[in-house]
Amino acid sequence: MILKDLEKYNQIVIQVHDSPDADAIGSGYAIYRYFKSKGKDVRLVYGGKFLISKSNMKLLISQLDIPVEYVTQLDNPELLITVDCQYGQGNVKHFEAQNVAMIDHHSTGKESDGMAEIRNHLVSCATVCYALLKEAGYDVNADISVATALYYGLYMDSNQLSEISHPFDRDMVDFLKYDKSLVTRLRYANFNLSELQVAGVAILNREYDEKNHYAILKAEPCDPNILGLIGDIVIQVDAIDVSLVYNQCEGGYKLSIRSCSLEVAANELMHFITMKIGNGGGHIDKAGGFISETKFANAYPNETIEYYLTKKMNEYYEGYDVIYSGTGIEDRDKFKRYQKQKLVVGFVKMSDLFENGTECKIRTLEGDVIVKSSKDIYLMIGYNGEVYPLEREVFEQRYTEISGKYDKEFEYAPSIINLEENKPYDLMGYAKPCMAMDNTIVLARPAKKYTKVFTIWEYETYMAADAGDMICYRESDERDVYVVKKDIFEKTYKEI
Repeated sequence: MILKDLEKYNQIVIQVHDSPDADAIGSGYAIYRYFKSKGKDVRLVYGGKFLISKSNMKLLISQLDIPVEYVTQLDNPELLITVDCQYGQGNVKHFEAQNVAMIDHHSTGKESDGMAEIRNHLVSCATVCYALLKEAGYDVNADISVATALYYGLYMDSNQLSEISHPFDRDMVDFLKYDKSLVTRLRYANFNLSELQVAGVAILNREYDEKNHYAILKAEPCDPNILGLIGDIVIQVDAIDVSLVYNQCEGGYKLSIRSCSLEVAANELMHFITMKIGNGGGHIDKAGGFISETKFANAYPNETIEYYLTKKMNEYYEGYDVIYSGTGIEDRDKFKRYQKQKLVVGFVKMSDLFENGTECKIRTLEGDVIVKSSKDIYLMIGYNGEVYPLEREVFEQRYTEISGKYDKEFEYAPSIINLEENKPYDLMGYAKPCMAMDNTIVLARPAKKYTKVFTIWEYETYMAADAGDMICYRESDERDVYVVKKDIFEKTYKEI
């Protein structure tokens, strides 16, 4: 579904879930403004048992003049669009409508007649709406109230940006022109005295592991952002490198991680803890996640959540290897020789984009990479849209440029940001096709367990390999160690 598909309707009601939060209000308001700009008869509503009462939400609505209405009935509108929720779910007041569409980022619910845009890999519904508005050609930054509402929705639903991982999330943070003074006011309108007491009790009852320097804290039920606040305080203790704060919430457990350890990325640790029983994401220093109560009970019927979290923390610390590229490979006898298959991939000469020395950030699904522009650096666009820098000399040894246009489509078109201008450039517009030569040889072995590879490039953190992913290095330079995901390696290399 795209927004233009819905422009054939004239009477439109946008409904957010009961007791709406910042993500629901911000997302609903952005979609409301889009259809208002198209001259539609449009309303923004919510139902349920309770009126909006939280101080930050009342401030957001009043300062941005958001026309959200509390309703108990609707007169069978021509089109009902549920935003940050799904029609027929328990947290959405049921209203009859002639047609129903849905915009959401949650994975549950039923879809209606194909008019649904549910992107459950995105951390907030605001991100979904941002992507839809961008695809529709709507300039979000032309209206500061819309940009502010979307930013604050992302901010709140991602635990103060600690859980963002997708490039669309990161684009919003970098490029939305929002009202910073209002967001600052909203940030300091989130907590009350009872929540301060929740934080104090959790800190007093912490559990601390002296060997690995981590702390686990259990908090009473509260706003999820309180968990991040507690973590921010705890991580400032000199003896604590990693903190995990959690509490029970509706349907499961909410988690927040903070890390100041070079070898422990918060987002990776969160993924390890929530794997198969929940979800999580974020940054190298802060991350948030959720564990489903049902999935946890089915997977670990004889364990308490307290025991499980301590067990997983210890398993994590005991379960990974570390490779530092600069020191070279020690276990060479375990590596086998592979040849890169003749697949067409893309490449971009950095000198075609920027002046020499320009500091840039490569943005892809795999994360952000910092690199300085140079005529001797090329950017490779891999099989799944992954981007990585490569020295021109190495490119000329391993690849041959071919004629034609490189126009492969990916879920997220890889981009590069000029950090001096804070301006993004679409790499696909500059990409050319190339093919690996027969003499492109690497040595590789599968990782037996989690392995953290610190590369020679200026990545924000280590590259992480799951068990089965391939640890690789160039035959001509054992210091150039990197990770290739198992599925990509199987498609792009063959053993020789």
